[in-house]
Amino acid sequence: IEIYSLHVDCKVTSRFAHTIITSRIVSRSNESQEATFEVELPKTAFITNFSMSIDGEVYPGVIKERAAAQNEYDVAASQGQSAGLVKITDRKLEQFHVTVSIAAASKVTFELTYEELLKRQLGKYELLIKVRPKQLVKHFQIDVHIFEPQGIRFLETDSTFMTNELTEALTKVQNETKAHILFKPTLDQQKKNSELDETLLNGDFVVHYDVKREATAGDIQIVNGYFVHYFAPQEMPVFPKNVIFVIDRSGSMTGRKIEQTRDALLKILRDLRPEDHFSFITFNNKVVEWKNSLLPATEENVASAAALVQTLTARGGTDISAALLTAVGVLEKAEGLPERSVSMIILLTDGQPTSGERDVEVIQENVQKAINGKYALFCLGFGFDVSYKFLEKMALSNGGIARRIYENADAALQLQGFYQEVATPILMQIEMQYPENSIEGLTKNNFKLFFEGSEIIVSGKISDELDLLPVEIKAQSHTSNLTLKEEANVKEKEQVFQNQRYIFGHFIERLWAYLSIQQLLEKAISAQEEDQKALEAQALDLSLRYSFVTPLTSMVVTKPQQQEELANKPTETG
Repeated sequence: IEIYSLHVDCKVTSRFAHTIITSRIVSRSNESQEATFEVELPKTAFITNFSMSIDGEVYPGVIKERAAAQNEYDVAASQGQSAGLVKITDRKLEQFHVTVSIAAASKVTFELTYEELLKRQLGKYELLIKVRPKQLVKHFQIDVHIFEPQGIRFLETDSTFMTNELTEALTKVQNETKAHILFKPTLDQQKKNSELDETLLNGDFVVHYDVKREATAGDIQIVNGYFVHYFAPQEMPVFPKNVIFVIDRSGSMTGRKIEQTRDALLKILRDLRPEDHFSFITFNNKVVEWKNSLLPATEENVASAAALVQTLTARGGTDISAALLTAVGVLEKAEGLPERSVSMIILLTDGQPTSGERDVEVIQENVQKAINGKYALFCLGFGFDVSYKFLEKMALSNGGIARRIYENADAALQLQGFYQEVATPILMQIEMQYPENSIEGLTKNNFKLFFEGSEIIVSGKISDELDLLPVEIKAQSHTSNLTLKEEANVKEKEQVFQNQRYIFGHFIERLWAYLSIQQLLEKAISAQEEDQKALEAQALDLSLRYSFVTPLTSMVVTKPQQQEELANKPTETG
């Protein structure tokens, strides 16, 4: 079986990426055999389309409600269940894998399309393309077209498999608002060495970029009656932080995990700003407070904390509840904290609650009651023995986020990286206001915190009669209460995207649908049961209407001889 052509075609229009992967395969054998199509795509992306064409006959994938698809599939597969087509393979990736039996000398074309909204982190967007053809490919090509009406501030490509020869196959053309990256290695350039037919192409092909930002109230873009508003203020004073680190030192953290935690904490301590206040709580079945109050991050206090971190050892059970409630208590009774400051609790644990209160629902309820919207809770789950669902629900219910830390050599870097994302809060209580009676389906427009280097994105549908879209942003900065105003001329904004060959369909409408689904699913995690059902029903409706494979839908892939297989979106919580 020979892959004679593999083309990755990615168009990014205003952060929304639309990727089509086309693989053409020919069987050189004189008997029938299996042809495989395997693609790794970002977990944050939704598959929107898949088709196979075997000797000219097309087999499309059809997206249906997950439960209905499963019933159909169970009937079709009653003689033996075949495995699902998508599984998580990596911390950032999931794999789509389909195998089909083809006759001698057949030709097959596989085509997979997926979409995602690129997220700004630490001042840049990342577009990740996984390259792993497993054989030399005669026509191999990656095309990335980027169109950013705000202007491209910087653009860089990075790859884990580049050699000097392969660099010659990479070209980059760029002007003010557009860029085209082309990677087209010849067969010789793909070879590990001239004697062996082994490919060098195995790893990540990454594009990083950021856009120019001028307008203080952000940037508004409009296509076909849908708008998107990007807001990422720069160069603002940073809020002092009051941060309590709640660190699990139960028996399961022994060895590598506690070492990596120590390494990360030592570096994080060095990154605290002098105006920050901090404290440590460590816990197993007992909760130990480093000090019973928050201390300013002076050199002396940081050194004293570092000395404690060096001595951290792991043994005993896991009383998550008592540790978190103790942390809330320290913030409650703290005195002398800067008037305008941001208080947060960062929990790191690798297990389930095994001592004290063990019922996760009771813990969630008690913690939410105690925090009462005043502080942000961030939960880091170390490894795969944690109940990630529990941590995620607890974080999202308390204005924070959850993140899995993978037990790899770079775990300390993952912990530091997470801290860097939340280390510089520059706005609080952000309200993005639009004319109520002229906007439908508005996505989330109130945000507790904004961290430097990230971005707020709001989208919605504008009613037909609106000529001017006024926007008002209210927020608190470290020094003042801000009100920013902007007015977008709908007709002028629509012109920006006219006649652009970069546009794939009504991309802002698809961006709006993608963002709405992501937010509805996130909201459902921490909602009460009846609200959860309503939120999921809305997300399902959008997933079907815009054909996205989300956790609520399945793609039914039909093969020759009426065989059917399912592509489901896997989730972090299993």
